[in-house]
This record gives sequence, C-alpha cells and structure tokens, in this order.
Amino acid sequence: MERQTEETIEAELQGLREQYRDLGIFGLGRIIAQRAAAETEMESIYLLIDDEGWTIAGNLDAWPEAEDLVTNRVRFAIEPSGSLGPRRFLGRTVELDDARLLVARDVEDKLRTQALLVNAIGLGSGLMLIFGVIGGFVMSRWMLSRIETINRTTEQIMEGDLGRRITVEGSGDEFDELASNLNAMLERIERLMAGMREVTDNIAHDLRTPLSRLRSRLEVALMNEIDPATARRLLEETVADAEGLIATFNALLSIARAEAGEQRASWEQVDLGLLVQDIQELYEPLAEEREIELCAIADPEVVVMGNRQMLAQALVNLADNAIKYSPEGGRVTLQATHLATAGRPAPLLRVADTGPGIPPELRTKALERFVRLDPDRSTPGNGLGLSLVNAVAQLHNATLELADNQPGLEVSLVFAAPPAARTADA
Repeated sequence: MERQTEETIEAELQGLREQYRDLGIFGLGRIIAQRAAAETEMESIYLLIDDEGWTIAGNLDAWPEAEDLVTNRVRFAIEPSGSLGPRRFLGRTVELDDARLLVARDVEDKLRTQALLVNAIGLGSGLMLIFGVIGGFVMSRWMLSRIETINRTTEQIMEGDLGRRITVEGSGDEFDELASNLNAMLERIERLMAGMREVTDNIAHDLRTPLSRLRSRLEVALMNEIDPATARRLLEETVADAEGLIATFNALLSIARAEAGEQRASWEQVDLGLLVQDIQELYEPLAEEREIELCAIADPEVVVMGNRQMLAQALVNLADNAIKYSPEGGRVTLQATHLATAGRPAPLLRVADTGPGIPPELRTKALERFVRLDPDRSTPGNGLGLSLVNAVAQLHNATLELADNQPGLEVSLVFAAPPAARTADA
C-alpha cells in the first residue's frame, strides 16, 4: 500500500515537472493552487515555495517539519483544520531552479490498518500459542490416560487375571483399534493356554495307563520266579506299550515339524493316484480281516508338489481311522481325483467310510491334538490322527474338509490348482 502511494506521488510529480518546463514557475503555481483548492479533505498536500521560503501556492502555510527517510522522501504529521487529531503524510520533494515542490498523501488510515494487522497477528499468535499449549496439554493427558488404562490392564493380566480385557470406548480411533487387536491377541493366547492345559491333561491320561501297565508287569516279573514263556509274554506286552508311547511322541514330533514347515526342503512331485494305490495295498489285509470293503479310485496325473512321506502319513492316518471306526460289512473308499473349479482343476484326496461319522458341531474340535470323541477314551488311539492330517494340509496349503458321507465321515484334502507350466511338466 505504501509502495502504491509512492508510485502515485512519483507519477504526479512527473506531470508537475513537465508543467514547470512548459509554463514556468507561475504556471506551475496556478496548477498547484487549483489542485490544493480541490483537496477539501486534505488527503493530498501540495506546497510550492520560492528560494527564500515564501509560499507560492499550496494548501499549507509553511514547509512542515518532516522526517527525511531517503533521498527526496519525507514523512511528517500535521493537524488539518476540522481534524480530530494529527494525521501522518508520506511525500516527495523536488528541487526546481528557483523553487521547491512538495507533494504528499495522507497515509494515516494505511498506518492504522498496518497497526491493526500487526496487533491482530501478535494477538492471534499469542492466542494460538496459548490454545496450542492448552490443547497439547489436554491431548497429552487424554492420550496418557488411555495409555495408562492399557498399562493397568496389562499389569493385571501379567499378575494372572487372563480374563481381563482392555476397554474399547467405541470412538473408532487408533487407541480403540489397538485395544481391539490386543483383546483379540489376549483371547487367542487364552484359547491356546486352555488348549495347552487340555492337551496336557489328555497326555497325562493317555500316557498314565500304558506306563502303569509297564510298571505293573515289571513289578510282577521281579516279585516271583516266572517261566520263560510268561517272561516272553510280559516282554512282548511291554514292547507293545512302549511302541504305543513312541508312536504318540513320533506323531507329536511329526505335527511340530509339519507346522514349522521343515519338510518343504524335500518337496517333490507326488502322484496322489499311486499313493492311494499303495495305501490300499497296505491296508487290504486289515480290511479283509474286519470284513470291510476297501476301494481305491485313482485318476491319472493327479500330481501335487509336496513331501511324499508326510502325505503318505496323512493318508495312512485317515485310512486307519476309517477302517477302525467302520462296522463289519462297511465300505472305505480312498480316492485321488481332480476337483472342478472356476480355473484349473484342483487335486483332491478323499477318504470316505460308513462309520458313525463326526457331528458337525464337533468337527472343528476333532482337529485339535489329543481330542477323542470317546469320552471314556477306551478306544485305541491317541487323538493325534486328524491333528497330523490338519498339519500336513496346512504345510501343503491345502484345505481340510470334513463332511457327512451319509452314513459315515468324508475327509477331503483340496490342494491348490497348479499353474499352467507346472501342469504341463507333470
């Protein structure tokens, strides 16, 4: 605004210089007088004086006491008649041959606006600083209170209150998201610990009986003199119980290795059809002994990438369970085929029997370790068969599905469809 004022004054001075060159000092005086007469509000100052300081024309009686800013720029204050107080002016001076010219503009309103802006900026900055400090303090206290709530809850959980959960306020902010994730993690941990306790109880129950039989046989053998035939029978029974214990721990080790993915290093192309035929030949004598029809349906080129030993172990567990739980005269089917999907056909491994099956509400629980649907746990087994199958399915990125065979149980392993290049190689 000040620069615009100076440009206006400079333009007016340029015009007055031209008038002075054309009309001389008296012609310039007449023009100054006309312009001064038109300034009824004294917004512009015109003053022309001679060399001795006498006023030739203008709306001031004498040269004002001015503050020299830079060359030919002055600032001064006067109190015009009718004004409520002094007003400040910004002007420029020109030295003529026989006179001195002053042209100035009223900048009082501009300076007041500048002062208002400076005060507003200062006041606004101060208020922003105050409100920023207050807002930051309030926000920090709020955040600290939320964090303190989480800390108190975690301390209570560490002290043993595993059922404790972090409060979700429902605002949907990051703290609520964090609380929801922590609560989900705590629920997962609580379920795992409950499952661990259940597994521990089942292990203790399953291992106590064979260990007790081992001890009893050894105590009987030590108490009395026994004949060689009895000693051999006791040793054979002891070896059988020991093999059962070893089988339990081997199953646990296989599950752990499958879940850890250690078997991926030995993956190869496995023909599920040949695998089904091998398992059918292996269990054919047992099925005939129990008068169960064991069928094998193997489509050609049902190939997956995986660990042959782990897949065979999973199929053995499924076949063994199917034969064990099917009644005499029942039927067990081992099948390797392709499942029609939207894209490429997916390899499918299925074992179906005509036994009692598993109720739908217990099928998820049946996949857990040491879970047996026999409440008395009187049937042979250790409850690890389906757990191992589930671990093998996860290792091979396959989906394990339990369905009703009407009657009986149908267990399916649905593998991911291979890409085109791999299918061509197979």
